[in-house]
Amino acid sequence: MSVRPIVLLGDPRLRLKGKPVDSFGKYLHGLLDDLAHTMRNAPGVGLAAPQLGEAMQACVVEVENQLYELVNPRMVRATGDDRDLEGCLSIPGYVAYVTRRERVWVVAQDRHGKRIKVSGSGLLGRALQHELDHLDGKLYIDYLDSMDELMAVGTGDDETEAAEERTPALA
Repeated sequence: MSVRPIVLLGDPRLRLKGKPVDSFGKYLHGLLDDLAHTMRNAPGVGLAAPQLGEAMQACVVEVENQLYELVNPRMVRATGDDRDLEGCLSIPGYVAYVTRRERVWVVAQDRHGKRIKVSGSGLLGRALQHELDHLDGKLYIDYLDSMDELMAVGTGDDETEAAEERTPALA
């Protein structure tokens, strides 16, 4: 398990669509371990394989000390709408308000290929959607009408400092 460099905005690997995983062995286990370790080191609450330069359908999300390892995930149901601040480890220093579904249901496989189900709202629901977007080469900034909607964090003014304090870096 190691901390790996996170691919940043501008790197074409960030826009790659993850390929389905069909081998659930040592390589995948190492990747999932690296995703979790890198995410925690950043720190963030989620990280997807394309953010480590790997075009694979694999991601991790950790909310309230519960780690979810999701392989070949897909959203099967979603309800409601929720607008909140969102950030990304691949776009450091910025956040923006993004509307996502309020509650989502996801089916995936675990590191051994066993089918799992995860549902969530709040931060978990938002993080699941954020990571699944990464697996399709989509970023949260794609939901913005203009890049002017991005807010810099850590600039020292009260509004952005307040936004930074309440906005976890999703991935």
